[in-house]
Formats: sequence, structure tokens, C-alpha cells
Amino acid sequence: MTTGIVSARTWQLLNLLADGEFHSGELLAERLGVSRASVCNALAGVSDYGVQLQRIRGRGYRLARPWQRLEQSEVARWLAKDAGQFNIEIMPQATSSNTLLLQRAGLAVASGRAPHGSVLAVELQTAGRGRLGRNWYSCLGSSLTFSLLWRFDCGLNALSGLSLAIGVAVMRALETLGAQGVQLKWPNDILTAQGKLGGVLIEAQGDMLGPSAVVIGIGLNCILPASLSPQIGQPACAFDEICATMPTRNQLLAVLLRELAIVLRQFGQGGFAALRNEWERYHIHQNKTVRLQMPDGSAVNGVARGVSEIGELCLETAQGMRRFNSGEVGVR
Repeated sequence: MTTGIVSARTWQLLNLLADGEFHSGELLAERLGVSRASVCNALAGVSDYGVQLQRIRGRGYRLARPWQRLEQSEVARWLAKDAGQFNIEIMPQATSSNTLLLQRAGLAVASGRAPHGSVLAVELQTAGRGRLGRNWYSCLGSSLTFSLLWRFDCGLNALSGLSLAIGVAVMRALETLGAQGVQLKWPNDILTAQGKLGGVLIEAQGDMLGPSAVVIGIGLNCILPASLSPQIGQPACAFDEICATMPTRNQLLAVLLRELAIVLRQFGQGGFAALRNEWERYHIHQNKTVRLQMPDGSAVNGVARGVSEIGELCLETAQGMRRFNSGEVGVR
């Protein structure tokens, strides 16, 4: 993760180099109408964004790993008849897709607020956020990070269990694409035996009685560059490790959006209860002894017996069955 701003010229050059082939500095300069020195300067700091650039005299520049760009038209093509449900925007760079879309959700401007079904996908997040204030680390082209705005007629008090419902949608999408060995950790982590594959961050606006607007942020590791692992600070996994046929990021985004729309409509009609059994089938700690670390520093030990109809974690403890709506789960 970096807090720097990638210049427009650098983005132009990265787009030209996205195919992974060698491009001479002379040709790149000619394409952009600038000097070769300008090309050299614009590419000088790309390693800060996780981009590995090879330079060979007489051949030019090449990305060590081709960059598979997100393209609105390609996402729409994969969505086919479902494309009309979404208003998709792809940005090269932003601090956080959730932060930006949340601002747009409630912004009262002449052009109106961001519409229901707005999607903001970002190629490079410079301040990506996860649950409990954690950072989300990614390099250019290494992950899929996007946010979806969904409006509900109900109020905030009726949204309990929404993050777990989103987990069900993600699991359906990953299974459709042939991913193997993926499970869910309460409340919203996506895991494999190798480590964390992705996560969900939900932020809401509105009144307790309604209506409400929710921004759903999802981050999935597509590949894990070696340079990224030290920053993550925990075991991690990428999609290319668990999928025999790797989908394009455009296809992955389209399948996720389709499943999200189905689950969100279902949640809007009946809450989390109808999705509860499906979530428990994916639960990595189901019927296992766990330790729940509470926000105040205390801890509770017990056997995970699934979740309640509003998404609370159910633990069978020495004091009996207890329900929790916050905390960090670990295996004892």
C-alpha cells in the first residue's frame, strides 16, 4: 500500500505496457507525444505500487507480470442481461472505494445522489480499509477491490446479519468459478487452508426506521506478489492458488455482482434468516472449540454452534449457550 499519487502519464504508460510485451522508450514517447526522458521519469517510481518493471537496453520496457485491466465494457459483457442492474465505474486510483462511494451515497448535489446499484472498482487503492480499522494491502492488478451501493426501504436496525449474507453471495460466486476449499470465518472473512483470501467491509447510512443505504466493500486476492506478503502480516491466499482455470478480473467482478444482487434482494425481503443454514455450511469453525477475543480485551472460550437468525455468533460455553455480535474469533 502506498499513499502516493500515480500521475496521469504513468497511468498512460502502464496501460500501454499492460500486455507484458517489450515496448521501446522511443515508441512509448512517440505514442504519448513526450520525450524519452519524460517516459523514464514517469516510470521511475512504479515499484512503489508493487509494479515490477524490466528494462533491457535495445528492447525497452516490459512489465514482469502483464496487468489485466478492469474494463467496464468487459464487465457488462460478462453480466449480459444483468448489466442494467448496475452503474459501473472503474477508477485507476482512489484512497478507498468504500469511502468515496459512501460520500456519494449521501451527497445532496444538483445531479442527485449515487443511484442504487452503483459500483466503484479501483485498480489501485492507496488507503484500502478492512474490518476493525485494519488496512487492506494490494498491488496494481494483484487483487479485485470494489464497492457496491445498495439501498433498502428498511432501517438500519433491520440490517443485522447483512455482512454474513454477503459472505454467502461471495461463496456462491467463487463456487461458480470453480474455486476449491474456500470457507467463511465469522463475521466476514473469506479463508482457505493457506490463509485469508478476502474480506468484506460494510458501512451504512440512514435512519433506524428507514430508508437506509449500504456500501459493501469487497477485496479478493487474485495473485500474491512476493513483495506484498510482508505487508499483510498474516497467512494469505490468492485466487490463482485455488482455481484450476483462473477467470479474468472482469469475469470475477461480473459473477460477484450477479450473486450479490440475488442475495441482497433476498435479504431485503426476509433478512438473514433464510440464508443462515447456507452460511453455516461454509463456516470454518462450525462445531469447533474457539476463543472469542472481545473488544474490551476479555476473552470467551466455547464451541461454535453456528449463528443466530440475525447473524450473532453462538457459542456453547461453560455458562451455557451465549450469543455475540462482536469480537475476533481464533482457534484454541
